[in-house]
Amino acid sequence: MSKVLAWIDKTPLVPFLVLGILLGLAPFQPEPHLWEKLKMLAAGELQRPIDIFDLFLHGAPVALLIIKLSRMARAK
Repeated sequence: MSKVLAWIDKTPLVPFLVLGILLGLAPFQPEPHLWEKLKMLAAGELQRPIDIFDLFLHGAPVALLIIKLSRMARAK
């Protein structure tokens, strides 16, 4: 785990921002997949493997961005 956190710390913020925005909001129309999957998760409807994969695919860059920003804030 410490190797992953070290990698996050040494990686610049820009790639995390770009990936977080692009994959977090893709597709832009009619509704971002991440928002759709989070609504399905809250409603208890997230059961199909493709939906679970979509949640991780679109949510991972956003999660990495949040980790990066929180570690930057903690370091200051």
